Amino acid sequence: MIANEAVEKIIGALKGVAGLRPATPVSPETTWLPVDREGMAVDLTPEVVQIRLIATRLPIPPLLDRASEAVRPVLAGTEWENARLRLVVTDLDGAAFA
Repeated sequence: MIANEAVEKIIGALKGVAGLRPATPVSPETTWLPVDREGMAVDLTPEVVQIRLIATRLPIPPLLDRASEAVRPVLAGTEWENARLRLVVTDLDGAAFA
């Protein structure tokens, strides 16, 4: 699996985790820019897979546990299988307080 495929699969796995979404530097309304916005939230190196996230629910620790459980199987059998998984919550959506 190449890096772009891994990123797509990671983002796909995270879509199943209610309460988290990828943290992207580009607004979803910026449709004219031909980039994979969600993929920008994932960095892959042989040592670390880092995913930047926005939490839309509380509490955060169980959300991160579910995210880890969703992503680890995606990495199995790839060059990132033994990489440390770093999940970084960069922002808390106001919906988390509703």
